[in-house]
Amino acid sequence: MVVNHEDIQQRFRSLSVFLDERMRRLVAAAESEAIGYGGVSVVARATGVSRRAISAGVKELRQQEVSREARPAQSGIRRKGAGRKRTVDKDRTLLEDLDRLVYPTTRGDPESPLRWTCKSVRKLAEELQHQGHAVSYQTVAELLHEMDYSLQANQKTLEGSQHADRDQQFEYINRKAQRYLKQGQPVISVDTKKKELVGDFKNAGREWQPQDQPEKVRVHDFEIRQPDKGKVAPYGVYDLGRNVGWVSVGVDHDTAAFAVESIRRWWRWMGRRTYRKAKRLLITADSGGSNGARVRLWKWELQQLADETGLEISVGHFPPGTSKWNKIEHRLFSFISQNWRGKPLVSHEVIINLIAATTTTTGLSVKSKLDPNAYPAGVKVSDQQMAELQLRRDKFHGDWNYSLVPRS
Repeated sequence: MVVNHEDIQQRFRSLSVFLDERMRRLVAAAESEAIGYGGVSVVARATGVSRRAISAGVKELRQQEVSREARPAQSGIRRKGAGRKRTVDKDRTLLEDLDRLVYPTTRGDPESPLRWTCKSVRKLAEELQHQGHAVSYQTVAELLHEMDYSLQANQKTLEGSQHADRDQQFEYINRKAQRYLKQGQPVISVDTKKKELVGDFKNAGREWQPQDQPEKVRVHDFEIRQPDKGKVAPYGVYDLGRNVGWVSVGVDHDTAAFAVESIRRWWRWMGRRTYRKAKRLLITADSGGSNGARVRLWKWELQQLADETGLEISVGHFPPGTSKWNKIEHRLFSFISQNWRGKPLVSHEVIINLIAATTTTTGLSVKSKLDPNAYPAGVKVSDQQMAELQLRRDKFHGDWNYSLVPRS
């Protein structure tokens, strides 16, 4: 039997203004009975009436022995404002206490937009009850889903040995970022996405195509003959406070000079216009690569940027082996990969357009530009140049947390 969802929606919408709570479920139940097997699910999707309510309406329709005189007393129509109040409405501190219990042990796959916890809902409910909250484990489960938590299995995502101060550094960066955001100062997450081949080469992922007509790409990717092709290095800047991203697509070496130039372009084209009263900038980055904690050129270039902008630039590096925990990885780069999956990156223009077209349901927007400049590798920064920096190290792990103050 072919079911037309639009017909069901149209009938239900026309009648909805005349239906009370009981009649809504009865009309929906009648529609599901007319469809037959699977009708409850079909009607629930078409009308928005819950499956439970439709099933209850089906039972009422089938109870032929119920007299007409008895029906009004069993109508179940509520007065405005009737019904039990939600637990969170009666207990104002419940959500805050639950989040405080879960958050310290929250450890999730950074590629997932959801946070997850290994504590069971029964143990969480028990702890909340000890704190004076009247709450069941079923309510705790519902609240966790509303707060974007989900229970997941372990995943192999660790990149190396764990540093003894790993968790303390996470918490230190988190507290510092919250303080900056609260004060209206910009906080950005930066990193280089993996280099991509430019040309008609295979790109991972699948995309809708006509049956048996996949897009043809090269078998081998070790030969690149075109002078305008090669590899590109997308360097991303993700603004934590505004959920916007900037990606500079470099065509030369991925050096610290290129990394800082990408931040400079973000500030020139986006950051300066948004944070007009900004005096400080916080950068979160991993500990290796072009923005590594031990890279002298990274600090030297940041000093030049601080002098140009007048901003005090603070940096918080994630410990070794935890680069995937940087926000940019699962707030920006993962969605770029999804957006261009299965599409050969045949030119620089295609890459720029695909990056700039990346969006999410939570409002992410991205801007991208090509950086054609040359960034020679092997640039050395002398001890004398390092001594000229206005470098201030934090008391906690000054090798990971430091600031560069403008010299003017």
